[in-house]
Amino acid sequence: MNTSSKIRIAVPLDAAAIQAIYAPFVERTAISFELKPPSIEEMAQRICATLPMYPYLVAERDGQVVGYAYASQHRAREAYRWSVDVTVYVSPQAHRSGIGRALYERLLSILQRQGFHAAYAGIALPNPGSVGLHESLGFMHIGTYPEVGFKNDKWHDVGYWRKALNDSSPPTPIIAIDLSMEENTGELNSPL
Repeated sequence: MNTSSKIRIAVPLDAAAIQAIYAPFVERTAISFELKPPSIEEMAQRICATLPMYPYLVAERDGQVVGYAYASQHRAREAYRWSVDVTVYVSPQAHRSGIGRALYERLLSILQRQGFHAAYAGIALPNPGSVGLHESLGFMHIGTYPEVGFKNDKWHDVGYWRKALNDSSPPTPIIAIDLSMEENTGELNSPL
């Protein structure tokens, strides 16, 4: 069977598919610290709020969204503006198929071109799959907040990982890339 896969920029119409991937993580796990899944409308608003400055990507397989990744502001204070948080979620049916890696490789490449200095990822522990993915992409563990979140009747630790993107000092201004000009047909590199 021929499987057609690509990564493209998310649009608000992807909100239903993204919400369907994300909701089970909220409802059944401590991977997300949200307690109630956001609505489709809220997911559409999040996509729209992210895209003016940060990339928001989806992976499609045979025309269906099977994963997504995005970047967001690390902290509100101005001196943090060269740091960025990154997140990836993949549908359970597409786990271990290379989609998470492909999404992150594309996301990190865009962030690097924008001039961000470092990407940070928080991982609710234990989560060996996510830790393995991040470390295979060059993220380094920088610390763990013990018992920082309470969900599903117990405390959870969150580990933090960092990946250097640019080392210019002083840093250059962040470039708001016109994501509509990004190539939207990037094929995933691994067989799916």
